[in-house]
Formats: sequence, C-alpha cells, structure tokens
Amino acid sequence: MTMRTTGIEYPSQGQTAFCEIGTPPDPKETEILIRTLFSGITNGTERHALMAEHLWGQFPSRHGYQHVGIVEKAGSAVKNFSEGDKVFFGHYVGHRAWNVIDAASPLALASQTHLTIRLPEHPQIDDYGQYALLGVAGVAMRGTRRFRVGPTHNVWVAGAGLIGQFAAQACRAFGATVTVTDVNPGRLKKAEDLGAHCVLDARDASTDEQIRARSPYDVIIDCAGQGPFVRDLFEKHLVKHGFVVGLLAVRTDTVFHWSMLHIPEGSIEVSCHFSVNDLEALLGFMREGVILSEPLINTRASIDEALEVYATLRDEPSKLLGVVFDWR
Repeated sequence: MTMRTTGIEYPSQGQTAFCEIGTPPDPKETEILIRTLFSGITNGTERHALMAEHLWGQFPSRHGYQHVGIVEKAGSAVKNFSEGDKVFFGHYVGHRAWNVIDAASPLALASQTHLTIRLPEHPQIDDYGQYALLGVAGVAMRGTRRFRVGPTHNVWVAGAGLIGQFAAQACRAFGATVTVTDVNPGRLKKAEDLGAHCVLDARDASTDEQIRARSPYDVIIDCAGQGPFVRDLFEKHLVKHGFVVGLLAVRTDTVFHWSMLHIPEGSIEVSCHFSVNDLEALLGFMREGVILSEPLINTRASIDEALEVYATLRDEPSKLLGVVFDWR
C-alpha cells in the first residue's frame, strides 16, 4: 500500500489544513517506521489548541497523540517489535501518515519512552480502529490509578466526554461505585450503557440534591473544567476524610479553601498523559470486555474528510464523541 506523506496542521486560530511531511527516512538501527492506519481526535485538547484556549495559542501547530499503525520497517537492533506488527503509538505529534520512533535504545527499553504497544491480533484491519482512542483512555486510566480509586470507593465523575467515559469505566473496573454527571443526554446514556451505576443530568434542578444524597465521595474526578467546581465541593460538604479530587479537565486558575484539604486531610491531584504500563492495564481490561471503546466511536471518516470534521469540532463540539480517521 502506498504510504501517504501528509499530516494535519492548525495554521491559525479556528483553522485546520493538510500539511506535507515528506517521505519517511529509513529507520536507524534502534528505530521503527510506523505507517498510520487510524488516528483518533483528542477532542478536548485539540479543540482548546484550535481555539487558542487556556495555555494554547501558538500557530501554526500540530496536536494529537493517538495513532494506530503497522510497523513497516524495523532497525537491526530492534527485538521488541517486528515488521507487520499492529501497534498503538502515543507521542504528542499531531495526526501524521507515518512516524519514526526510537524503540530499542537503552533509554527507550528501560523507560519505554517510545510509548508504543503491540495490539491484539484481529482478523480484519477495520477491527483495529477501536484502538485509535487508546490515548484518551490511557489518560483516564493513569488518572484513575493516580487518584487511588479502589474497591468500595464512592466516585463521582463530572463530565461524560471521552475522558469522563473512560474514567468512569476504569473506576468501575477497579471496584468503585460510579456516579456520572453531564448536560448531554446522549453521553449520559452511553455512560449508563457502559456500566455507570448512576447517571444524572446536570441541567435538572434536582441534580444537586441527588449528588448530595449520594455523597460523601472518596474520589471526585473533574472531566468538565468548570471554574468553581473545587470550591463547591467544600461548600456543599460532599467529600470523605482522605478524599481525592482529580483534575483531568484542562483549567487555568483553580480556587479552593485551604481548610478544605486541612481538616479532612484531602488532596487535589492532576495527571499527565500515560505510560506503556497504563496502556497494558487498559488492554487487559479491554480483552476481558470490562472497558470498551467501540461504543464511544460516533464518527468514522476518511482522513481526506478531516477538515470537515474539524469544522464540526470547532462549531458544534457536542456532536462529536469518539472520532476515528481512516488513513488507508
């Protein structure tokens, strides 16, 4: 199959374009060349970057970290991957037709800095599209582990976008009772279908009271990024002693009362990206059918249609959940 030589770039605020990345070089002895089969949009991160929100604002720029591909070539020193392997690659490089990555240097082997993992075998290439969301799922998995979610915990996930959907599934996989809130009924239905114990529409007048009735919470994971969220938790007495507030959604200033953490000995945690070990844990749950990505994909498109999809992400982001581009 002919390898494409293009990528996706943000030339200016609110605009996307195809860019030329050239023909890939032959990999060096510790490198592998990955031809992209599928890539997935990281909705929140990419829209923030596209619209110059929060800390973003540099143009031109490239964003995204979810590639599924096939190892086309492997250097002579590479033993951990072979030509023909189907892999997920998670570096923040934007959407690209190919990637060359150091997979076998001492640092890459010791620290797994390659962020690449071999995928389970499937009979059809189309089946690998489900793994194009492993990046956002990996972010949620790492966050859930860092927030120390465990059996019998009472967890509230605020926001049912992709990160929230995967965080809710990961919390349930670790034995927690999970409540999910959002303003989008379709996303709440997805969360319920995927095992959330309670879903609540944040627009309903009764939701605050229902949230309070289900408290106190061991862990609260913010996947929505609402400004006063952390302060509200203190004022509404929603947390247990030793609680964790996990901030997965992008935000700038975060306001909280010092005594909110002092008396109950709570903590506010953040989490960044994911590791190969997080991806291994995630794939284990996926093999068992405990965590699913396929039901969250609501848009599949050829990469040739990417600019139209990004226009929807810009103008009507609530229409998109899981977006997978096909590069074949």
